[in-house]
Amino acid sequence: MENKKKILIVEDDMFIRDIYQVKFDQEGFDVVTVENGLMALEKLKDFSPDAILLDVMMPYMNGMEALRAIKAQEALKNIPIMMLTNISEKENIEEGQALGVNDYLIKSNFTPSEVVNRVKTLLKI
Repeated sequence: MENKKKILIVEDDMFIRDIYQVKFDQEGFDVVTVENGLMALEKLKDFSPDAILLDVMMPYMNGMEALRAIKAQEALKNIPIMMLTNISEKENIEEGQALGVNDYLIKSNFTPSEVVNRVKTLLKI
């Protein structure tokens, strides 16, 4: 049996988180979801995803802070990260790119199916 690709979804909006969890489940991914950057860092201690979907605006630790923390850790820095946010300001996109994000998607511009396809492209599957 083929190993499922693992994805960590970091999103504080329960409705959006659930939509993406269902969609990635349907596409054969092993999905883990958390509500903010702090929870993501804690989960990454015992879960090694093939990719991370990361929202920007979240309580406790936002996506940019989480991105910095992930990229600062040797064991985590090579995990592909896709920002999935409604923040479309050029400064935020440039900051994400400077921090090493692999893709930056504006939620309102992509359907869940399109996001799954972008992740598949990112993971070359």
